Amino acid sequence: MKIRTYSELLTFPTFEERYDYLKLNGTVGSSTFGFERFMNQDFYRSKEWKDLRTHVILRDNGCDLGVAGHDIYGPIYIHHLNPISQDDIRHNSDYLLNPEYLITTTFRTHNAIHYGNENQIPKDPIMRTPNDTCPWKENTNAVKNFY
Repeated sequence: MKIRTYSELLTFPTFEERYDYLKLNGTVGSSTFGFERFMNQDFYRSKEWKDLRTHVILRDNGCDLGVAGHDIYGPIYIHHLNPISQDDIRHNSDYLLNPEYLITTTFRTHNAIHYGNENQIPKDPIMRTPNDTCPWKENTNAVKNFY
């Protein structure tokens, strides 16, 4: 398994490149903690996690995948770049509380990373220009070819 790091993630300038680096292609409904789910829930309620979560949000300026211009206006999720396991919690693995293995995301981006649904990730807004009268058109060449 490839170990993903925040330092390496920063080498990818665009949101799409960062998403591609992080996506896991998991399947919905696959078990992570199963009957041991209480373990990760206890972890996410801990003071250490809450303090680190605040640090990561500030470090990433509250932006989705830490990309400027992708501000998060709703709930912020902190994604472990490398999925954590029961053993990570039992043995207090470095992956749990090291900011080098964490990034801010939205709920939709977090799910897209885990389950590979690229339709869930936000798209960059269409850049508008003066006298642009077709705001629903994504490709101005398509308008030229229409006539």
